[in-house]
Amino acid sequence: MKKYTFGLLFLLLISSYVYSQSKNKGKYIEYKNNFLEKTIKDLNAFNTKEKAKKKTYKMNFDGIDIPNSIKEYKTFWHNAPISQGITGMCWDFSTTSYFESEIYRIHGKKIKLSEVHTAYWEYVEKAREYVRTRGKSLFAEGSEGEAVKRNWLKHGVVTEEAYNGLLPGQPNHDHRKLYNEMKTYLNSVKESNAWNEKTVLETIKSILNHYLGTPPKKFKYEGKIYTPKEFFKKVVNLNMDDYVEFVSTIKYPFYQKVEFDVPDNWWHSKNYYNIPLNKFISGIKKAVRNGYSVAIGGDVTEAGYSSSAEAAIVPSFDIPAEYINQYSREFRIANGTTADDHGIHIVGFLEKDGKDWYLIKDSGSGSRNGKNKGYYFYQEDYVKLKMLSFMVHKDIAETLIK
Repeated sequence: MKKYTFGLLFLLLISSYVYSQSKNKGKYIEYKNNFLEKTIKDLNAFNTKEKAKKKTYKMNFDGIDIPNSIKEYKTFWHNAPISQGITGMCWDFSTTSYFESEIYRIHGKKIKLSEVHTAYWEYVEKAREYVRTRGKSLFAEGSEGEAVKRNWLKHGVVTEEAYNGLLPGQPNHDHRKLYNEMKTYLNSVKESNAWNEKTVLETIKSILNHYLGTPPKKFKYEGKIYTPKEFFKKVVNLNMDDYVEFVSTIKYPFYQKVEFDVPDNWWHSKNYYNIPLNKFISGIKKAVRNGYSVAIGGDVTEAGYSSSAEAAIVPSFDIPAEYINQYSREFRIANGTTADDHGIHIVGFLEKDGKDWYLIKDSGSGSRNGKNKGYYFYQEDYVKLKMLSFMVHKDIAETLIK
């Protein structure tokens, strides 16, 4: 009887203890091991040799009188500068900006157009030519301002609001993965000799759609629905034949249309008027003094080109100003030190000490390192020596061609 009573009491005590425990809960937490993380960090620092920072020889801008306030310049209407991000779309941003200014100059309309819509179709056209030439045509990120004209005529244009090429939450443009995937695919097409144009273009479009979104077939603007081609014709309403491009090189005869001999002219356009350097510079001067902005492109790698100073000057230790002429310019083109690096937009000017300074709207990253975000200040001599081409309305172009 005593044994039974003791056993019963023991069971009751155990049951009471078990059922009196609180029920625990769980949750997801971020794993942290502070000691291990510090150990890895310290070991990585120990195992990584610090690379010496590369220095670039640049002009010392201390004491140089640069008109670096936008207020000093006579300006033309233009949309505020925006960044092209990590892309090769300078040709697209600069020429689109130029045509936006032309829309305002001619029609009085302030419109922000989509650069990415143009870039989308430019990639498609590059892939088409890549197939047609069995891989001989260049497939790269760069292009020329003329490509904007060609694409708008063929594919139309849309507003930035309708198609900005950014995925949800994406802070800026980044075409690295996009371009690498397209290039890898086209390399495989070439290796396997699979030159089916329809299949290739459908695949390229699917890659573009993944990274940029699918461009709209129709969109709304000011309460009306347009296709991209309708919008180009009815709203943008610019005659692309009214815009003429110029170069200046002794490689070809003057006063003739020639090929702009740079890699980004991948379709080998021969639609550039070649004119003497004095005409080249006077054309830009005449344009800005008569209220026309200018799309322009050339080299931005010289010692006198500074993102911190926001300026482009030809240093005297490079070449004195009085020696900048057709031949010193050609020498740099011939030896490759002047290249077609970057497309920009002249949106203002002033004359100082007998020479022009140009207010440059620039979509590149370097233009965002100073106080005037998205702008540079180019001295006339830099344009004369280092800029390779420009686009202007026929009102100015006709005086140069004559």
